[in-house]
Amino acid sequence: MSSRRWDIPSGRCTPGTIRVPTTDTTAFRSLLATWIWRSTIRCGRWRRRPSEREKTIWFGRSPSLRPQKEDPTMSQNPKHVLDHFNLFREPEYVEMFENKKKNFENPHPQEKVAEIIEWTKTEEYRELNFKREALTVNPAKACQPLGAVFLALGFEETLPFVHGSQGCVAYYRSHLSRHFKEPTSCVSSSMTEDAAVFGGLNNMIDGLANAYAMYKPKMIAVSTTCMAEVIGDDLNAFIKNAKEKGSVPQEYDVPFAHTPAFVGSHITGYDNALKGILEHFWAGKERSETDLINIVMGFDGYSVGNIREVKRILSEMGVNFLLVGDTSDVFDTPTDGTFRMYMGGTRLSDMQEAVNAKATVSFQEYNTPKSLEYAASLGQKTLAFHYPIGIRATDRWLMAISELSGKAIPESLKLERGRLVDAVADSTSHLHGKKFALYGDPDQMLGLSEFLMELGVEPVHVLATNGGKEWEERMNALFASSPYGTGCHAWPGRDLWHMRSLLFTEPVDFLIGNTYGKYLERDTGTPLIRIGFPIFDRHHHHRYPTVGYQGAMNVLVKILDKVFDEMDKNTNVPSKTDYSYDIIR
Repeated sequence: MSSRRWDIPSGRCTPGTIRVPTTDTTAFRSLLATWIWRSTIRCGRWRRRPSEREKTIWFGRSPSLRPQKEDPTMSQNPKHVLDHFNLFREPEYVEMFENKKKNFENPHPQEKVAEIIEWTKTEEYRELNFKREALTVNPAKACQPLGAVFLALGFEETLPFVHGSQGCVAYYRSHLSRHFKEPTSCVSSSMTEDAAVFGGLNNMIDGLANAYAMYKPKMIAVSTTCMAEVIGDDLNAFIKNAKEKGSVPQEYDVPFAHTPAFVGSHITGYDNALKGILEHFWAGKERSETDLINIVMGFDGYSVGNIREVKRILSEMGVNFLLVGDTSDVFDTPTDGTFRMYMGGTRLSDMQEAVNAKATVSFQEYNTPKSLEYAASLGQKTLAFHYPIGIRATDRWLMAISELSGKAIPESLKLERGRLVDAVADSTSHLHGKKFALYGDPDQMLGLSEFLMELGVEPVHVLATNGGKEWEERMNALFASSPYGTGCHAWPGRDLWHMRSLLFTEPVDFLIGNTYGKYLERDTGTPLIRIGFPIFDRHHHHRYPTVGYQGAMNVLVKILDKVFDEMDKNTNVPSKTDYSYDIIR
């Protein structure tokens, strides 16, 4: 067998020779080549010695394979590779974009565009904006199936199965993966045009069979998309038919929930899916009450950090608890050479026994109304909180758990509380009187607003697209409980285009919200503090808790960092404003 020689000078290589099978780009079949490693100070550069046959092909009969000369007029070439950040600012691209706009976009004159933009910042436009009813622009919510998929991933070796179109499932997977930076396992029944007309029964039969055979989950949790709901597919009947056809064994766990994406939001889907799983494991069973307490966290972009924090706190108290829907491990898998399609989660055997719990406690009431109602119907006590962030909110849920379980609050948690109070006292002078706007899910807005007022901050605009009239009333009651709530407003059912009008007509100092708030930050100049879901453009926030005393400390630090960054930005001009460019804050 013939061989070829490659010279590879590299500071990372060990001198020597090794013969390895290689395949190159000259259309030859794979040959055994000789690689000569020569250690030098140059790193990563290599020089190849072509064979005579290759020389003939490259420089003789095949001109197309000859090395091409670089075009010095182009900004992008092999020796000068630009990222798109800078590439599209080069003259040829600027000219191309201008020609595209001029010849194909039929634009209005720039003066007219600027005039309209300025008008959208006025009180007149705000009044018109808040009158619209048939249009939503940038809602601060997602759809039901996203919440159902999130919940399903919190159970032992459970595969979320969405009955609907494949593209929808790609959205749920990518949305969760981009936030948690972890692969999200989820399958679809892949309904297309024929299923939209004749129904998706065959898709369900084949889909369950394939999912069960290929991915070997212990449970498959089924939810739906718009397509299946519009045509009225009956999940209960479809799953029974699939079992009769042998797609999965008769006794196999396939809980389900109808989650139409055209109503409600991701928190509605979470609740529907949770109720479906509770009914699957609890329906028809007699209760024998124990001292167990079921804990439900709700849909939470900080579930990794928050679930672990709640587990730590309850373990220190000695409470007998079960975390229902535990996503702390599946969204935080290690990189150690082993792919874990399933990791952690609430054990299915524990869910069988959870019906005997004395109580079910939800950390987010608006995430779990149907589930709590079902638990109460079986004789369990139910408690609900509103994403307890801060001192008073954490006090309330700890005292409630203590009363419910009969366990005392340990000294270690009292010390944590004292440290948080001390941190707030250290920093309150930098926060007192600051005006904030915030948006997100209803429970999170209640929890954050209460904590902000503890810090002396005024939550002037609080918006929840998936909030309702009852939420607005609770927000108003919260505002009335503190002098820092005077003049503050809750905005249920509104979207981020409404928030834009609010920020222009009633400006605030800071904005709290998810990644999509960066466009409001750019447009209105209001500095954004990223708290919420999703956070796509920053990494690893989900690993740190936001609930409990330690979680409140993390939120406090995040807020203060942004406040100090803005102080530095506004005091950094030498000899003009740097009299306050201090190294001590």
